[in-house]
Amino acid sequence: MARNKHPEQTVQQILNVAAQLFTDKGFEKTSIQDIIVALGLSKGAVYHHFRSKEEILDAVMEQQFNYSAQMLDQLVTNTTTTPAREKLVQILEYVVSDQQAHSLDHVLRTQIKNPVFIVRGIQQAVRIDAPVIAAILREGITDGSIHTEDPEACAEVFMMLVNIWINPTLFGRNSSETKQRLYFLQRLMNMLGADIVSDSLIERILDQHAAMGAYPILNEDDNRNEG
Repeated sequence: MARNKHPEQTVQQILNVAAQLFTDKGFEKTSIQDIIVALGLSKGAVYHHFRSKEEILDAVMEQQFNYSAQMLDQLVTNTTTTPAREKLVQILEYVVSDQQAHSLDHVLRTQIKNPVFIVRGIQQAVRIDAPVIAAILREGITDGSIHTEDPEACAEVFMMLVNIWINPTLFGRNSSETKQRLYFLQRLMNMLGADIVSDSLIERILDQHAAMGAYPILNEDDNRNEG
């Protein structure tokens, strides 16, 4: 692969190849040399843009965050379901099921206990995603389908809990423990006047965590207890 004359295209090539290698081999088992060989670029061409494998991962993660934010914005624009509560339920279920949004979950899962990653996840949830959710909650207050008194705080709490607190990898929880917390979140949101956590959403979240290998491997006794 010859070096692209346009730096932004070269950067995108690096991110695409690196993301694939991180997914196939795992982040820890992928070396910067693996990325260079797969690209067919010179070492200097790669190091011109990124100083380390970790820096490449940061850029991959940032790109994934941006995709998720853009997808949410597009869903809000294109989803015309009414009332607003039904619109939000539909959007949340779609987000959980979108394969591209979760294409790097196996890679990101290896970074889940990295404090920098956690902080970035919280910031994404509060600064980027929550205002979008809050806007739909306000629509629901207007049309009578949502009854929360503070849509901004309600949206922030929901996003932090569903993205951080619910995450089984972060706390080493099995599927039963995760399901218990999801149903608690459902009850909590109902108490806050925002009945937006459907049973279908809960099942989709559980399935997504299972698909990314988020639950700890159970021994035979654990399997019997969980069943």
